[in-house]
Amino acid sequence: MAAAAAALAAADPPPAMSQAAGAGGTTARRDFYWLRSFLAGGIAGCCAKTTVAPLDRVKVLLQAHNHHYKHLGVFSTLCAVPQKEGYLGLYKGNGAMMIRIFPYGAIQFMAFEHYKTLITTKLGISGHVHRLMAGSMAGVSFFTFGTLKSVGLSYAPTLLGRPSSDNPNVLVLKTHINLLCGGVAGAIAQTISYPFDVTRRRMQLGTVLPEFEKCLTMWETMKYVYGQHGIRKGLYRGLSLNYIRCIPSQAVAFTTYELMKQFFHLN
Repeated sequence: MAAAAAALAAADPPPAMSQAAGAGGTTARRDFYWLRSFLAGGIAGCCAKTTVAPLDRVKVLLQAHNHHYKHLGVFSTLCAVPQKEGYLGLYKGNGAMMIRIFPYGAIQFMAFEHYKTLITTKLGISGHVHRLMAGSMAGVSFFTFGTLKSVGLSYAPTLLGRPSSDNPNVLVLKTHINLLCGGVAGAIAQTISYPFDVTRRRMQLGTVLPEFEKCLTMWETMKYVYGQHGIRKGLYRGLSLNYIRCIPSQAVAFTTYELMKQFFHLN
């Protein structure tokens, strides 16, 4: 049977136009994959940033000591801005932010997917290790989210997952589980990296601080902050407010990206 089919195929080859069209279609799909992936990551980044735009606006107002709001706290300012500027006042400057965030989010998500594929195909490494390596290059939260997603779909596929709309053979997390995993991933990543963020900001202030001579290197700065203020009031000062911004932002980012992957047929 196989020999007969092969002989028939050799005797009656498909038209050259069809072969060319098929090759062109494959090439086009390959080319457009990167564009679709870029759009998915960019949209995810914009949605995430728009979710926390009111908090970013409040942070800027308080940091700048705006005379209308400098006597207020975070939540008081959140209520005061709509009364004075309307609800769109909470999103002032968000359009300009989208111009920066779209390519940033697109490249970050694309980089993670590319690193993951590269590490698997070129180095032959898979599982948690390749997610850790790819995540360390693209962002500490990618590893956490990818691990939570993998473990969840491995141990409770019917409870936590559903078939992807663009490829029924691929399981994806349900939307509310996606939000939960994204939020947890953001919280874990923020907790691990926050002391380094505090250290970076203190070093950036440089000579503005009176004790700048004791904070010339990262290690010296971290040791000084810990010695003077401890862990809770030093290395993790302001973490709770960062959670309020980071958890919903990461939850929306990963959930939107997973939905966009289905919409753009990336699974």
